[in-house]
Amino acid sequence: MSISLDIGCGPNPRNIFKADEVWGVDIRTYADKPEIRAADLVVEPIPFEDASFDFVTAHDFIEHVPRVLYMPQRRFPFIELMNEVWRVLRPDGRFLSYTPAYPHAAAFRDPTHVNIIAEDTFSLYFDDKNRWATMYGFNGAFRILQNEWMGPHLLTVMQKVSDPGPPPVR
Repeated sequence: MSISLDIGCGPNPRNIFKADEVWGVDIRTYADKPEIRAADLVVEPIPFEDASFDFVTAHDFIEHVPRVLYMPQRRFPFIELMNEVWRVLRPDGRFLSYTPAYPHAAAFRDPTHVNIIAEDTFSLYFDDKNRWATMYGFNGAFRILQNEWMGPHLLTVMQKVSDPGPPPVR
């Protein structure tokens, strides 16, 4: 049985991978939707156990997660979220991000877009070869399966690498 999690889902979690069971996480509470848990993923962990999901999806969500916060100590919420996605995925689980990206105006138009993604953000910082995000505290690694433009959106699908090993020396 496959299980999927849609983060930043709003009232209707998406099931792009056609999983048997679908959960959601959103900043809002939906009393009539027990399959959606409330959490502010900028400052809170994903409210599920380790290795709970075969799939995690984020549709028009990543761009709303700040890269840096001072509260009062410096934190990297986007890095922390990527650690959380890696944590809740099962071995070989897949993460799909669908986000407006640079250089398209849609990446900048909405004033709540605080994390501008570029075509090589995931493939340089969170992949299993470069792993540049380790310098900011990223502990995992993903194999990049797909990274393509769909209009102003970048669709990226990554597979969890269960044992990423030590980060490469730069």
